[in-house]
Amino acid sequence: MGIVPSRPLPHSSLIRSAMPQRSSILLLSRSITPLNHPLPHCSLLGDGLQQPPKISNGSFISLVARRTLGDHGLLFASSAVLQPARAQCPYCGVGCGLELKPPAEGDGETHGTGGDSWTVRGDRHHPSSLGQVCVKGATVGETLDKNRLTTPLFRERIDQPFAPISWEEALGRIVTQIQGVLAERGPAGLAMYGSGQFLTEDYYLAQKLFKGALGTNNFDANSRLCMSSAVSGYARSLGSDGPPCCYDDFDSCDTVLLIGTNTAECHPVLFQRLLKRKRKDKNSLQLIVVDPRQTATSDAADLHLAIRPGTDLVLLHGIGHLLLRQGTLDQAYIAASTEGYAELAELLEGWTPERVCALCGIEPQQLEAVAELWGRSHALLSLWSMGVNQSVEGTATVSGLINLHLLTGQIGRAGAGPFSLTGQPNAMGGREAGGLAPLLPGYRFVADASHRAELERHWGFPAGAIAAEPGFDVWRQIEAMERGELGLWWVAATNPLVSLPSLDRVRAAVARCPLVVLSEAYAGTETEAVAHLVLPAAQWSEKAGVMTNSERRVTLCEAFRPAPGQARADWAIFAEIGRRLGHRDAFTYGSSAEVYAELAAITAGRVCDHSGLSHQLLAAHGPQQWPFPVGAAPGGGSARLHTEGRFPTPSGRARLIAEQPLGLGEPPDDAYPLVLTVGRYLGHWHTMTRTMHVERVRRQHPEPLLEVNPGDASRHGLENGALARISSRRGALEVKVLVTDRIRPGTVFLPMHWGASQANACEANRLMHEQACPISRQPELKAAAVRLEPASA
Repeated sequence: MGIVPSRPLPHSSLIRSAMPQRSSILLLSRSITPLNHPLPHCSLLGDGLQQPPKISNGSFISLVARRTLGDHGLLFASSAVLQPARAQCPYCGVGCGLELKPPAEGDGETHGTGGDSWTVRGDRHHPSSLGQVCVKGATVGETLDKNRLTTPLFRERIDQPFAPISWEEALGRIVTQIQGVLAERGPAGLAMYGSGQFLTEDYYLAQKLFKGALGTNNFDANSRLCMSSAVSGYARSLGSDGPPCCYDDFDSCDTVLLIGTNTAECHPVLFQRLLKRKRKDKNSLQLIVVDPRQTATSDAADLHLAIRPGTDLVLLHGIGHLLLRQGTLDQAYIAASTEGYAELAELLEGWTPERVCALCGIEPQQLEAVAELWGRSHALLSLWSMGVNQSVEGTATVSGLINLHLLTGQIGRAGAGPFSLTGQPNAMGGREAGGLAPLLPGYRFVADASHRAELERHWGFPAGAIAAEPGFDVWRQIEAMERGELGLWWVAATNPLVSLPSLDRVRAAVARCPLVVLSEAYAGTETEAVAHLVLPAAQWSEKAGVMTNSERRVTLCEAFRPAPGQARADWAIFAEIGRRLGHRDAFTYGSSAEVYAELAAITAGRVCDHSGLSHQLLAAHGPQQWPFPVGAAPGGGSARLHTEGRFPTPSGRARLIAEQPLGLGEPPDDAYPLVLTVGRYLGHWHTMTRTMHVERVRRQHPEPLLEVNPGDASRHGLENGALARISSRRGALEVKVLVTDRIRPGTVFLPMHWGASQANACEANRLMHEQACPISRQPELKAAAVRLEPASA
């Protein structure tokens, strides 16, 4: 019988019941890294196996090969009794639970296409999604084996072809380059850009390697493009990051404000939860949608405010003004639980309905209707995402929204609160692990000397090992490469050559870096085109670890299939680099479970307390919400934060933030009279490295379309279906036009998925500027000034 290379597989995905003595056997080799749990063993004798012992439900056997296989072992399981693997969906931050079956196990209940693909259905036992799944999650099994990287690749220059190399050579090149950069430029010459596609264990060891062992805080992640304004807004207003709400609040609110989020397409399972209530009793729930476009989200709204881009904070101040005028504030809550009321009240006095409506481009009765609904709601939930965060005033807008909740006591109770909808599946876990340039694990900050000292003691590094200054966020990493200051840029599990703004500038900057390393699961991405060294990464499904979704629920994701070829888990790669750089004792891990146990201990007593969680508990009892301190019983996490009206600030009070709106970073003018905004299509995910391989999705969204209002199309000589040339101060591209009255005049829309490597290349972010929120450093990816004209023949 042949041996199939594999990563460790968790017990619950292998065997449903006791294996009969004469069961058929599938042999799988395992990596040198030990498995997550102690296992019974038997020996390999010659070419045969000893009689396997009886095993209990959910367990499996590790066979240790002697002499002939050295450090490699074998796993076996009955091929006839495999039970579905369970994991969190690897797409958006909703964090839906999935059940996955291998190709031979597919049945009519699953959503996949069958054939050679793993089939998928929603996990009815997962408390966040209750068996629901969207088209992306339903078809993820079709992507697992498509276009995968299987061996390390290297080239000296990016105009050369890649050649396969060994892992030994690949790791040696990284270590040699790191050592050289440290000697010549110091720690500031190293940088990594990670991803919410990481498991938390990957995120955590990247922090320990870069911020602890190497002494550089130059680690950032694509959460910078996604959730960093939410992080900053929560921390500034409430004292700490951490969404205070939970998904059960969708069932108990009576009003929902959706601002800067096309929830129906970007977080569809959550939106369906709201629609289910509306269908059952349309008067039980009022939906208010704020978006310059008409979308599937606004189609279900009771009230749609198609405001001008860049006026979100103006609108929120206008609502606050009317709440003051109506006298519908919760003065007792304000007095007991907040600070800064006088300053905010003074600011809000100036934001009259006339002023607000003129700037937002809405009617006064619309503004009044929103304020009236807010004021009389018993439980109001506000939801937001990239449309708020990706702005030069992203943090201020988040705080402006939180202001309204604090003024009316709409926080810390069922159905009420400000609730950010996370973009990436494990952006929350990354924040908990310290995965942004100013952060350390456990919601700590590198600028805080006591926080640095806590981590240095925990990690066993000497005092002063962690640098005192926040590192470079991703755009400052680009600027550092422009200046020739970075000697190594390591990108992992993300595709910044599509997702960053001002892409031509990014390409030119990256070309100046001597060694660009890319850890990636899929071949042929736009970032691979600028890399020197490519490492094949084991992705979700091929390594065990945890992810945290938008409601702070931690799910153990099983490794339920072998990684292709020589692909390795990111955390294992980081640990190996740490050992080779001389930090052997700090990076000796036998499993991802050990990595998580170390992180969980670091979070004890923090807002994001994981200390009572472990892989073992999550495997036995399912997903759990934090805070989950030591001693908490399964199910004993906290559904909501700040329920007592106390906050993790020095005063114990939440802060009311008074800031004047800034408007767009790049407003339209005579030369560029329109505002371009970008977003997602329902079936595609970010830069399409997975979804481009799903035929069903390709048919649903075959090409990018530029949405243009009929008046704007007429003024610029464009017809429906024609090719337009759209230009900004940074570049131009050609794209097919969709003339529609579902977008407000003066605004045009492009999807952000199609990069340079796609057949219908449409690099929307080539047009976007790099200006960012001064607090969160999140770029304003939702608005840039552009002009339109018919494409040349």
